[in-house]
Amino acid sequence: MSDLVTDDDIARARTDLVFRQQLLAENLERLLARLNTMRKNDTSGPDSARQIKEGVALAVKLADKLQKNSQNPDVVAAKAG
Repeated sequence: MSDLVTDDDIARARTDLVFRQQLLAENLERLLARLNTMRKNDTSGPDSARQIKEGVALAVKLADKLQKNSQNPDVVAAKAG
């Protein structure tokens, strides 16, 4: 998968439940890796703190979506099929 999510990816994610789950998981991993890099670089300042806070909030949203999707019977059936 490329670094950026394309319009085609979004369209496919609307209909392909397994792909949606994979897309969410990959983007969550990418976001967490970037947040970890920012934390290691220890860049202080209000802009860095704001970006980290926004990133954490987005990570929580992605994790919630992943959890909801993994509990959805349609996703489980699509993975099995």
